[in-house]
Amino acid sequence: MFFRKFSILLFLLSMMVLPITHAADLQKVDINTANAQTLARVLNGIGPKKAAAIVDYRKKNGPFKAISDLDKVYGIGKKTIAKNKGKIIVSTPKVSTQPSKSTRKSGSSK
Repeated sequence: MFFRKFSILLFLLSMMVLPITHAADLQKVDINTANAQTLARVLNGIGPKKAAAIVDYRKKNGPFKAISDLDKVYGIGKKTIAKNKGKIIVSTPKVSTQPSKSTRKSGSSK
């Protein structure tokens, strides 16, 4: 009887000591495809304004090539990048190999 109570007490104490993780701590985010809301939710130290700055920078300058490129965004420094390094993914943009539909063959007008 004593062993059972002791085991339960030990289990409860161990549960209190374990770190509590949130779902956002386990997620990863692609800085080349995520919207501002997702960036702000997943990344530590990134609020709505900095997340919007990431999206704006990406629209103006094209996709990020590396995680370290985030330091080119105003308000984001090396400490913030280091803090989130395990949560950030940088995808390579897909380039279409098919010609666009707007190209026409010459000499086909009537």
